[in-house]
Amino acid sequence: MQHSGVLPISSDPLPPRFLSRLAGFADLFTRPTWSNVLVLLAGVILAPGRRTVTTALRILGRDRDPDFCTFHRILNRAAWSSRAAAGRLLLLLVTAFVPSGAAVVIGIDDTIERRWGPKISARGIYRDPVRSSKGHFVKASGLRWLSAMLLVRVPWADQSWRCPS
Repeated sequence: MQHSGVLPISSDPLPPRFLSRLAGFADLFTRPTWSNVLVLLAGVILAPGRRTVTTALRILGRDRDPDFCTFHRILNRAAWSSRAAAGRLLLLLVTAFVPSGAAVVIGIDDTIERRWGPKISARGIYRDPVRSSKGHFVKASGLRWLSAMLLVRVPWADQSWRCPS
């Protein structure tokens, strides 16, 4: 008998303890999309290196699955709000890591994604903080992304950590 390399498809790809933590996000997606999100999340947790949709499916043995393209559509075609998901994630992180009565500290970082092409309409020219210094100004063309992260004090560390990282 030859091994096919495909794992059996389970209705719940994550353990019940994970599913109970993620239950607050389920109503942001349709039922079929939510089941696919759980599969992708299981793959992302297990995947080493870059966490892409393809890597997540490969680690689960679903790279030859006939519904392979369905998982890619979650990110580019499915109707769900990343802002609503980010808001819920922020509330969960504040509840878990910020003591009651303490200040909520948000850190903001920017990065330039160097992309080209006729469909990139928001591209601009910005100061490149990595290659620039006080006396040397370097410009970079691309998309400027702002990332917000919750800064929390970890008891065993001498510094604040960011969530999510």
